[in-house]
Amino acid sequence: MKAINAIRMGGVDVLPLVEGGKGVAISNGITAGHWAAAGGAGTLSGVNADSYDEAGEVIRQVYHARTRLERHEELVAYGIRGGIEQVRRAHEIAGGHGRVHMNVMWEMGGSERVLTGVLEGAKGLLHGVTCGAGMPYRLGEIATRYKVFYYPIISSARAFAALWKRTFSKTAEWLGGVVYEDPWLAGGHNGLSNSEDPLAPEGPFQRVLALRKVMREFGLAETPIVMAGGVWWLEEWEDWIGNPDLGPMAFQFGTRPLLTRESPIGDAWKQRLLTLKEGDVFLNHFSPTGFYSSAVRNSFLEELRERNERQVAYSAEEVGAHVVEYGVGPRKRIVYLTETDRERVRAWEEQGFTEAMRSPDSTLIFVTPEKVEEIVRDQVACMGCLSQCRFSNWSQHGPDYNNGRKADPRSFCIQQTLQNIAHNRNDPEVIEHNLMFSGHNGYRFASDPFYGNGFIPTVQQLVERILTGR
Repeated sequence: MKAINAIRMGGVDVLPLVEGGKGVAISNGITAGHWAAAGGAGTLSGVNADSYDEAGEVIRQVYHARTRLERHEELVAYGIRGGIEQVRRAHEIAGGHGRVHMNVMWEMGGSERVLTGVLEGAKGLLHGVTCGAGMPYRLGEIATRYKVFYYPIISSARAFAALWKRTFSKTAEWLGGVVYEDPWLAGGHNGLSNSEDPLAPEGPFQRVLALRKVMREFGLAETPIVMAGGVWWLEEWEDWIGNPDLGPMAFQFGTRPLLTRESPIGDAWKQRLLTLKEGDVFLNHFSPTGFYSSAVRNSFLEELRERNERQVAYSAEEVGAHVVEYGVGPRKRIVYLTETDRERVRAWEEQGFTEAMRSPDSTLIFVTPEKVEEIVRDQVACMGCLSQCRFSNWSQHGPDYNNGRKADPRSFCIQQTLQNIAHNRNDPEVIEHNLMFSGHNGYRFASDPFYGNGFIPTVQQLVERILTGR
């Protein structure tokens, strides 16, 4: 195994090992601080970060306002307060070692305001900002204003070229690196474009090589690329280390830091990770963001899959094969189905899925009365956690704060489920019935001898293990 040498990142020499940021209270100041203390770049999440009361207990993000816009303001205030708290914790734990970064999701609600608020409130304590889930054109401008390095997360050379030509070329001094996130292997939300097939993964080497070629054209030959998604053992990436064609490389670990003693996820989640099998993590398209995402197969995702399968197209008027009348909603407003679909609907109704809900795509989904109540309740309680939400039809842009489409009952409230799994930590039922993000290599916890007999390392022990190549 080749030696893992320090590289220049963010103005200093650090180990080329980056902790991947995981949102809604999963990557926090404690994990980031310990990763930095071990000599790498630790990354806390600036997505709905936790803050604490005087007793040190997490302040749950409960929303009291009546309107969605007012609740959105509460959310932004929570995000700024929590982000500042987590940066301070990370800075203190790191003790001047490594780098402390914060990850923000560009399409999260109020992302620019949260990022600016945290950078203002924690001046001098943060070394870098990573940002993906969208095209963060203003990231460089904001980071430069606070003299903090920035690391855009992209999934193709074309995406980086667009960002560079539009804005990043004006703030090149503070571009600390470029994170290439493999859209088929990374956990959480993935940057698959409309032209890419989720079922036909492409190997990362040629895509990263294309990225480096573009970066060299822009004078960025020595700017590090961070490989994210699918990284487990570094000996499997030995051909990438010191490869002159690729230039300076670092490697991001998002899934493995979940299973450390410092990780805030609960014991039930940690034990579930140790039992994953290949295929238990899969790409799905249920997220209200509109992005694909990778998560652990459980009852939560199975219900969403089944909900989407119990779906038929309808017409508002009799046309073509749509000739069978069907009444929708309490007032039984008439729409038209095909004969075949009407038979399918009868079968679902016999199973208890008696309620039809309209989607924005002129389809009906069929659910139980209890599920209708849950969906409507969650839509009404929307707090604008995304810039655009297909589940609730929220948009953070006025004047009507509406994305112009009907709310989509085929999706879910992502804020609620991620808060549930982050804070109800030790209940196996919570793990089964909420969204559990993971990278596709999560199944390797069960076969990696490092985790034999249920061993859970400290962050320091994990970094030391990674430096051996394993």
